Amino acid sequence: MILYVLIGVLVLAVAGCACVVWAARGGPRWVRAVATVTLLGGEVARAGQRRGGRRAGGGDDGGGSD
Repeated sequence: MILYVLIGVLVLAVAGCACVVWAARGGPRWVRAVATVTLLGGEVARAGQRRGGRRAGGGDDGGGSD
């Protein structure tokens, strides 16, 4: 079951990337809308990674005890 979910997410990501490329070449309005949603999703994911990465600690914070 989890495999189907992961495949679905992968298909949506690839379709979103295709819409971004198509919109850059002047695609129809619905393609530009999907591309905008895809790009906003990427921005949200990057913002969450920046916030979560500082909290979780990368193990390379310079304050080790040897």
